[in-house]
Amino acid sequence: MPKVAVVMGSKSDNDTIKPAMETLEKLGIDYEVKVISAHRTPEKARQYGLAARDNGIEVIIAAAGCAAHLPGVLASWTTLPVIGVPISVNELNGVDALYSMSQMPAGIPVATVSIGSAGAKNAAYLAAEILGLKYDDIKQAYEKYRQELKGA
Repeated sequence: MPKVAVVMGSKSDNDTIKPAMETLEKLGIDYEVKVISAHRTPEKARQYGLAARDNGIEVIIAAAGCAAHLPGVLASWTTLPVIGVPISVNELNGVDALYSMSQMPAGIPVATVSIGSAGAKNAAYLAAEILGLKYDDIKQAYEKYRQELKGA
């Protein structure tokens, strides 16, 4: 059963968020992938956020560019941890998305990582840290990865 949801605002975001999926696979973490636009399909975003916990999701990684409302919209409909991945899609190089995600109002947090592919990887590692509090196999896989970093 999926533990992590990887949600992107558009299919065109797939190349940027793909490192998150690869990292989750490397760590043995189940995930599902959804394309949901906060602007084009707001009702779908609402329904997804409301049902996520009941569907076995424990952490949501949400990627979006420009106004980047997707992580915040999902966070408004769930109390699960939401990790936002800002994507560079215009002349502002993702800074607009970064600001949008990191400036959430008090009470509706979105953990925000760096812009782009490196941020996508860090979102997966942060999800592993969160899930590692509950799942020993994920904790061990993440700790093994961190040990490997010391040898690099």
